[in-house]
Amino acid sequence: MKLYTYFRSGAAFRVRIALNLKGIGYEPVFVHLAKGEHRASEYARVNPQALVPTLVLDDGTRLNQSLAIIEYLDEKYPQTPLLPKEPLGKARVRSLSGLIASEIHPLNNLRVLQHLKRALGQTQEQIDAWYRHWIADGLAKLEAELSSKNKCCFGDTPTLADCCLVPQIFGAKRYNSDLSPYPIATRVFEHCMKLDAFDRAQPSKQPDAE
Repeated sequence: MKLYTYFRSGAAFRVRIALNLKGIGYEPVFVHLAKGEHRASEYARVNPQALVPTLVLDDGTRLNQSLAIIEYLDEKYPQTPLLPKEPLGKARVRSLSGLIASEIHPLNNLRVLQHLKRALGQTQEQIDAWYRHWIADGLAKLEAELSSKNKCCFGDTPTLADCCLVPQIFGAKRYNSDLSPYPIATRVFEHCMKLDAFDRAQPSKQPDAE
């Protein structure tokens, strides 16, 4: 398998975690988002959405969108399941994952921040405030959904929701967001980062890290 990735991409980070949890080897192919390499015609032939990650299977099949990729991996490689088998548990994990991946992350990804600066003329201070506002809004909602009894977002073993949470907390830390109002989410993050699969997937440990 090949994974088109960028060290700071939260979406690619999710897939790196899932691959590590399942013990699946892959060849990383680096796409430098900050330099705009994802918008080049060469990459458009790989992923017409011009986004990372893209997972290329051994037979050349290409998959994109991180949650779809992870759910594919979970069905194809059922060891170390990332979604519960029972419908209610599965829906719960998908709900938590969607809160992060669909409600928090899209407002704070690179193309939005670049648009705020280039098209709308926002200062870096204003952009940082935007980022922290939506982090606070989303994490407050997530905190209300989490149980202090669990080590992870759902139960005591990592799921798709934890694959989403950890990269989001990394982003929040990078922008100096105040995480003190979210003790459960922070504790889950700290627990996950003690696990090798999460630690090896973090941005600073990627070959393309800057």
